Amino acid sequence: MALYGYLLELVALKEREPGDDLISRLITERVATGEITRETAAMNGNILLIAGHETTSKMIGLSTLTLLRNPEAPARIRDTDDPGVLANAVEELLRYLTIAQDMIVRVALEDLTIGGQLVRAGDTLVTNLSAGNRDSTFLTGPDRFDIGRSARGHLAFGYGVHQRLGQSLARAEPESALPALLRRLPELRLAVPAEELRFRHEMATYGVHELPVAW
Repeated sequence: MALYGYLLELVALKEREPGDDLISRLITERVATGEITRETAAMNGNILLIAGHETTSKMIGLSTLTLLRNPEAPARIRDTDDPGVLANAVEELLRYLTIAQDMIVRVALEDLTIGGQLVRAGDTLVTNLSAGNRDSTFLTGPDRFDIGRSARGHLAFGYGVHQRLGQSLARAEPESALPALLRRLPELRLAVPAEELRFRHEMATYGVHELPVAW
């Protein structure tokens, strides 16, 4: 709510003093015409901030930690020139980490039964993508990180028509960031024991609060 309040203030500021930025464009092209409200413009800014920065930073941080905890993995990413190998590794990281913990909310349109549980039309469902990606009917040994396996078909971006719109960018970012990081800092290692790291279990986007490293 504090972030939303700040963005409402930003919308008001850009309305008075428009600039060459996205919020100003939303105001001049959408708010001023009555297409959206000021509140919607602020919420759009909130969504873009979380989806465009929060998920990216947490995915790269967690991916780095996962690679450092699997000694053979950094070299495979650092030394490959094969885009297919890198893309496959990122798919496995997306599946294994599944940082969107509880963001997928759906409403049943009709009565149905899931796992023996009756769901009535109109009931709200909060889906657990992490559990789906760790389902043994999907992969063998799903709790094991395996950089060489094919994890295509995972649920990290949702499923069906409601899959995340920005998933192509979300794949491209770690595909660029991880090899660049490991090639620039080949001696990269954790600066503290992994047991001391604090994880964001209580937040919608999973990750580490900080990742101290050395090289």
